[in-house]
Amino acid sequence: MEAAPFGSAFTPKSLSPPSSSSATSQSLLYFRSNKARLKLKSPGAFSVRAASRGGDSVVTLLDYGAGNVRSVRNAIRRLGFDIKDVQTPEDILGANRLIFPGVGAFASAMEVLNKKGMTEALCTYIMDDRPFLGICLGLQLLFESSEENGPVGGLGIIPGVVGRFDASGGLTVPHIGWNALKVREGSEILDDIGNRHVYFVHSYRAIPSNDNVDWVSSTCNYGDNFIASVGKGNVHAVQFHPEKSGDVGLTVLRRFLSPKSHITKKPTEGNASKLAKRVIACLDVRANDKGDLIVTKGDQYDVREHTEENEVRNLGKPVDLAGQYYKDGADEVSFLNITGFRDFPLGDLPMLQVLRYTSENVFVPLTVGGGIRDFTDANGRYYSSLEVASEYFRSGADKISIGSDAVYAAEDYLRTGVKSGKSSLEQISRVYGNQAVVVSIDPRRMYINSPEDVEFRSTRVTNPGPNGEEYAWYQCTVNGGREGRPIGAYELAKAVEELGAGEILLNCIDCDGQGKGFDIDLVKLVSDAVSIPVIASSGAGTVEHFSEVFEKTNASAALAAGIFHRKEVPIHSVKEHLLKEGIEVRI
Repeated sequence: MEAAPFGSAFTPKSLSPPSSSSATSQSLLYFRSNKARLKLKSPGAFSVRAASRGGDSVVTLLDYGAGNVRSVRNAIRRLGFDIKDVQTPEDILGANRLIFPGVGAFASAMEVLNKKGMTEALCTYIMDDRPFLGICLGLQLLFESSEENGPVGGLGIIPGVVGRFDASGGLTVPHIGWNALKVREGSEILDDIGNRHVYFVHSYRAIPSNDNVDWVSSTCNYGDNFIASVGKGNVHAVQFHPEKSGDVGLTVLRRFLSPKSHITKKPTEGNASKLAKRVIACLDVRANDKGDLIVTKGDQYDVREHTEENEVRNLGKPVDLAGQYYKDGADEVSFLNITGFRDFPLGDLPMLQVLRYTSENVFVPLTVGGGIRDFTDANGRYYSSLEVASEYFRSGADKISIGSDAVYAAEDYLRTGVKSGKSSLEQISRVYGNQAVVVSIDPRRMYINSPEDVEFRSTRVTNPGPNGEEYAWYQCTVNGGREGRPIGAYELAKAVEELGAGEILLNCIDCDGQGKGFDIDLVKLVSDAVSIPVIASSGAGTVEHFSEVFEKTNASAALAAGIFHRKEVPIHSVKEHLLKEGIEVRI
């Protein structure tokens, strides 16, 4: 039985950001006082040193207990290695090869490392030039400090400060999606990327400078050039997620774990040049009348067949479909849990199992939504939304999607002007970072004759209403579209961005299941209003609908369900069409 990681017993409360007094952390002081001991070699020494130390098949994993590390575990096992979890500082010092998949907020991670006494051991291990791979936050923590919830001191091994992307020029932040790398020659673990896209999800980054140029092994451009990976001797770290970058990412892990291994089939050379538009497959999951968990699809949110039996529409098994969409080239897979565990989300074992099984073979991002909120069970025990989200993350989710609960939080915020900090949206984004939180908006089109007719932001519509109305506002709904709320999609999007959302999934009840295209007016209204990525959803019926929404709006991604489930439009056909139209996609 696999041992639990040293952080596995954490409670989300323990990951609350520390005060700014951490700016001068014990790790930074430790590093500076021992800098003379640094033994990092040139990149060329990597294969000899790693091979001599890596004769066995065990990888030590530093999992401090936050976010989705299951996919890293699955990727390591896929490559034929066993995992030993860090329990004590001595486990770090005794590791043959160490992977640190940092997830969440910088300050929270440093607080846990310091409290668990891991900081000194980690610095010693790295300074002794032993095989190390940091992932995402595992890269950022190597720097001197971060501006996230700070300033907060880091490990201090690499000169530089981790700062937030500048959104003032219209850049959407977080940086979410598949982007291109500019790889420095001799960066061994990146040798098999072959100019293909890798997956990023972050709001903060480190910038190359004269002080850290000898560490930089690749850069990426998003607004400006930032450090995508570092490498010196046996020490490596990447800002992107190799465990979420498909087959390309697995080559990076393979190169680190088996430096002398050779891939029998040369990777196909790609043409990645910038951030790609994402094509996302969505699976609405619920129990049918027999209790089996299936994928279904609604027609304006109605998931039952219009037959005498009135049965739930069955389009396949969730794990099987997710695996197929991964093979077909989906950039992400999104699960919307519409089954009946609203009163006890943590009792939804079937959905948690779906995530666990899917993440074993699907190495692209997984999002799950439905029932993520505070609740009290039948025994009177209270569970916070943070506890619910944490269980989903541990089961394999990379992002969680919040619907109705975010609407209520936004209404409270707009009414009072005060961020309570208690909503599910605020709690989860504070601990795991806003890049881990998607807000799903379910609006309904409401036609009006003039913008002055309502207090909410409206837009001129491309197609007039039934009585010739030239304008419409979009009323947000809750409870699966069954209840309208006194808030518009524009107002909701602006509010949830301020409350900590990192991405918006923008549905449209009027277009759902119609196959006539996305609601371009709605997508443009919202994507122009916020500086976080927007996913267009509802209405896709042809490949042209995807190019239309990317050409006419600022949507970062487009999502579809029914046309993929019914095999009416394959994912690869969508991407081939987008390429022909000059729109960058991941192939």
